[in-house]
Amino acid sequence: MKIKSVRSFLLSYPLPEPVRLPFHGGERTILKRDAMFIKVEADNGLLGYAPGPGSERAQHAIEQSIAPFLQDRVLADPDALRVLFVAGPGADAELAKLYCTVEIALYDLVGKERGIPVSEMIGGRVRDTIRLYGSAGMYMSPDGYAAEASAIAQLGFRAYKMRPAGGPERDLETVRQMRHAVGPDFDLMVDAHTWWRMGDSSYSPATVEQLAREMSAYNIAWLEEPLPPDDHDAYLALKQKDLVLLATGEHEPNEDRYLDLILTQAVDYIQMDVCCQGGYALGRRLFAEIARQGLSFAFHSWGTALEVMAAAHLGICWPQMIAEWLEYPCYSSPGRVGMYPFPLAAEILTEPLQIERGDLIVPRTPGLGVTVDEAVVERYPYLPGPWSYFRIDSPAENRAVTSDHSVQWEDPSEG
Repeated sequence: MKIKSVRSFLLSYPLPEPVRLPFHGGERTILKRDAMFIKVEADNGLLGYAPGPGSERAQHAIEQSIAPFLQDRVLADPDALRVLFVAGPGADAELAKLYCTVEIALYDLVGKERGIPVSEMIGGRVRDTIRLYGSAGMYMSPDGYAAEASAIAQLGFRAYKMRPAGGPERDLETVRQMRHAVGPDFDLMVDAHTWWRMGDSSYSPATVEQLAREMSAYNIAWLEEPLPPDDHDAYLALKQKDLVLLATGEHEPNEDRYLDLILTQAVDYIQMDVCCQGGYALGRRLFAEIARQGLSFAFHSWGTALEVMAAAHLGICWPQMIAEWLEYPCYSSPGRVGMYPFPLAAEILTEPLQIERGDLIVPRTPGLGVTVDEAVVERYPYLPGPWSYFRIDSPAENRAVTSDHSVQWEDPSEG
């Protein structure tokens, strides 16, 4: 089987109205949500798909570097092609990470040819399900978070993750109200990445420690990114106080930094996004070290249902005590709670994901086991430009971002 072509498709869903989200020290405005899917076609007519980072820079790199490398190559072993790529254009670390995203489509393609699921090619599945947590909750009032947590529980999820940004007292009150709303047996994750992004209003280490101590009374599942993610020493110092379980990882730039985080045991939960941070190749290496260190893993997943399924195939190759959680972003729709509408996230697949009692059932059909609906390319044409803006009051700053990790947006016409 030879690779005939590699293509990437950028997509956008413009929000009906801009979503304005005031927070302690500023305001975030969301105009749209972007997404990408990658399609690899073989000379036998089979197609492989993968999620991709929703950015123009990523698409340009795929078209200019990765697609020409893969075209006309014999596809028998995706790992072998990756070795060749890393020895060539993939000497650039960022390009190598993006290649590993495209590689998911190669696994999907080979799985379809061999008649086996992707999970059987990247370690072998040890289970058929992975536990999801409903992820929503952006910059709301305490009672708004509590109502959403309750609604997420009613959807069948057993956990809810939110993003507090109202100031220390308001954030603590939010956790108190959420716990009261959902009872003692429902997991609550607190994603505190805004706490160090508020300019002069950012929380001090002492404030973070105090909030961790006070939130522990409400038995939260973990406190995520309460400190700048590159300061591993600060995470270790906080962890050693044994207040709450800590999580971080979605902003780690490379494998060496991940290994530093893991080997120092600076947090309890390691997080990674297979779409943006190194795909299956990095995940497989990290999981083994996470297991040796007695830590746990939780997938970051902030895009489409295709991304959720791609991550799930890796997660089910490990027992739940290692790969414990997979993030499931909850977008709003008529009659359904969520952050904001993003129908593209589900419509990218022809059939909905199978979720039972908060667990995703991973199909045993060939490849990823899902079918991409390419009609989304016409329904959701890409709209150039940033998808989100941050305004910081002090020092005064306006920042435009793109992609799922809020990467600084750069106008490609000025590059």
